[in-house]
Parts: sequence; C-alpha cells; structure tokens
Amino acid sequence: MAEAHGEAAGAGRTRPFAGFEWAIAWRYLRARRKEGGISVIAGYALVGVMLGVATLIVVQAVMVGFREEFTDRILGANPHLQVMAQPYEDEFGGVSQLITDYDDLAVRIAGVPGVERAAPVVRGQVMASAPGRNAGVEVTGMRTEDLQAVPLIANPEAGWGDLSRLDEGVAIGYELARELGVGVGDVLTLISPDGMDTPFGTQPRISDYEIVYVFRVGRFDIDRVRVYMGLEAAQEYFNREGAADAVEAYVATPGEVERFTGPVAEAAGPGAYVWTWRDASGAFLDALDVERRVMFIILSLVVLIAALNIISGLVMLVKNKGRDIGILRTMGLTEGSIMRIFFLCGALIGVTGTVSGVILGVLFTLNIEAIQSVVEWIFGGSIWNPEIRYLTEIPARLRFADIAAVVVMALGLSFLITIPPARRAAKLNPVEALRYE
Repeated sequence: MAEAHGEAAGAGRTRPFAGFEWAIAWRYLRARRKEGGISVIAGYALVGVMLGVATLIVVQAVMVGFREEFTDRILGANPHLQVMAQPYEDEFGGVSQLITDYDDLAVRIAGVPGVERAAPVVRGQVMASAPGRNAGVEVTGMRTEDLQAVPLIANPEAGWGDLSRLDEGVAIGYELARELGVGVGDVLTLISPDGMDTPFGTQPRISDYEIVYVFRVGRFDIDRVRVYMGLEAAQEYFNREGAADAVEAYVATPGEVERFTGPVAEAAGPGAYVWTWRDASGAFLDALDVERRVMFIILSLVVLIAALNIISGLVMLVKNKGRDIGILRTMGLTEGSIMRIFFLCGALIGVTGTVSGVILGVLFTLNIEAIQSVVEWIFGGSIWNPEIRYLTEIPARLRFADIAAVVVMALGLSFLITIPPARRAAKLNPVEALRYE
C-alpha cells in the first residue's frame, strides 16, 4: 500500500496505465461480492462475450466456406464460359441454334490468350429409367478426352468404374445411381420425347446404355441429375448429326472471366454470344455475400448485449467502491487514474471474453465435421440436407480477415461500453464519498 501511495503521490507524472492501476483493477475484479467486487457479474459478462464472439466466428466461417465450396464446385464441374449461336433459320426453314463448325470454333476460342481449352458439347433433358424407378436427368455429350479434363469429374470426391470407356456407355452421378438403384456395369435406359419421326408421328427415342463410370463431386444438383456420354453418341441420340449445342471454354483465371468475354466473342465471330459462369450463378453468390454481411451485423448485436453486462457490473462496482475512490483521490490519484482503473476492470473482461471466444470459435470450426457427426448420432437424423443446400457436408473456411474483424468489433464494443461508468467513477467527489465514513 505504501508503494501504491508513493506512486500516487506523483500521479501528475505517472504514466498512463501504470502498474498500480493494473493491480487495483485486478484486485477489484477478483474480489468477492460481499467485499464490493463484481466477480459473478464479470463472469456472466465474460461468458456472454465469449459465446457471442465464438458464434460470430463459426457463422462467418461456415458462410465463407459455403460460398467458396459452392464456387469451387461450379468451376470444377462446369465450364467457365460457353459460346452459343444466335437463333437462325436453317435449311428447312426452321429456327435453330446448332453449331455446325464446332471443331473450328473450338480451335479459334482455344487460341484466345488465357483460354486453356475449348470443347464442343451436346445437351438435352431426358428421363432416365431403371427397373421400377425413373428420374429426370440432364445429358451432356462430350469427347472422352475433353471430359477427362474436367477436374471434378475426372478426379471427384469418389469415383467408380473407368471414365476412359465413355464411348462405350454413360457416366452418371452418385445420387442418381443411388436413386435408381444402379451401379457400374448396369444398364440405364434414356427416354427422350424428341425421338424419331414416323408415319404415326414423333415417337419417343428409347436407348439403353451401360453405366461405365459413377462419380460423386459433393454437390447434390450435379450428382443427382448429371449424365455424360460420348459426343458422337449424344449427336445420334438427340438428332444432332454434325452439330453441337455449344462450345465450352475454360480459362486460367475464372474469377476474372468477364475480361475474356470480349476476346472470345470476337474469336467466335458474328452470330455467337458468350455465357459465363457468373451469368448463371453470380446472383446467387452475390446474395450469399449480402447475407454474410447482414449476419455479421445481426450477430454483433449478440456481442453488444453481452457487453452491456459490463456496464451493469461496473456501475455496481463504482457504487460499492465509493469510499475507496475517495481515499485514493485524497492520496493524490487524479481523475485520469481513477478512470483508467475502472476502464481496465471492464476492458479485462472484454479482452478475456474475446480471446476465449476466438479460441472456442476456431476449435469449433476446425472440428465442425466431427461435431456434426456426434449431433447426428445423438438425434438420429441429418442436420444438413444436401437436397436443400446442394453440398453434401458442412463447409467451413477460417480467414484471418474475418477473425480480425470479429476481434476488433468485440474489443471496440467492450472498450466503448466501459468508458461511461469509468468516467462516472472519475467524476465522483471525494468529499461526498467520505462524508458518512
């Protein structure tokens, strides 16, 4: 106490946040309630800040992970851009969008700087049938070497069979195979309403194909509906002999795909238009970004509510320590020192809660798959429906910038909330505080 008095006597020359200020603040924090401390209230405030920070980190990580994983699945199993023909009148007087010089067009597009490869494709929607089961599917016809260059199809999360045998049958998604009850080596029947023209009208085209490859990319809307077959087989099945529906291209920097649209369109020539992956999915990804920002603001209110407990604790502490404040002021402590002591009381709660919340949130995020498995085992059901969320598991990505934003927000709120009761303590008149002592 004598040492503290010595420092206090020269308070005018004492540097801010001196050792005695930390010592007094720590003593007040750990004192029991009957001694005028706020240990219980401080504990509640600390836990509240910790849980709020941890929740914010986990939610941000999951939302960022969902966006990045969704984007990776888009870019890994879909073209970065497609070149299609404008509607034109064919030789029979009908309207067509077929591309007849697809190989030459693919060569011109592949020659654009930054374009890694280009390939013609044939597409169509048909019904897939297996004994007693049916499902609507999207068929894509590609050459085997072109399909083997698609990352998530050639190297999926899991694959069965031999993709190099594509010309002998079809490749289908895992969820489709599971729904139809088929696997590698089984026969899949494809039924197209646009079939053969006969004297009795158009008859559905029904063809059987051997399943040579089953893939699982981890995105439900691909695994559930996607069917691949050889380009020539697709041309024959969809009546596209000598033509393709589009030319798909893959670029070196898909995140900057917009800067390729002009050069690719110029290489394709008049009568063609370019459709990028952002045109197809950009609005959804933008919505995810907006949702993530809104969730950050909403969950910040949770941290704010938890931090408000710091105010109530400090107000009680100032009231209970009125006599101590009066004594410290008569010993020479300035208003600034008193304010810093009580500021430290609240700031220590905020810092401890924030650090604990960061540790808890990071650990939870790193082990989210194991936690998901335990929760599903306890409740006996799935908490992540891939049919709704498209991905087969909960994605989570920790980014330093997101964690830093949460830390700055939590500490900022804790520090700002601490200032009003600390100023009130500093303005306390020592004469009034000691009048009845």
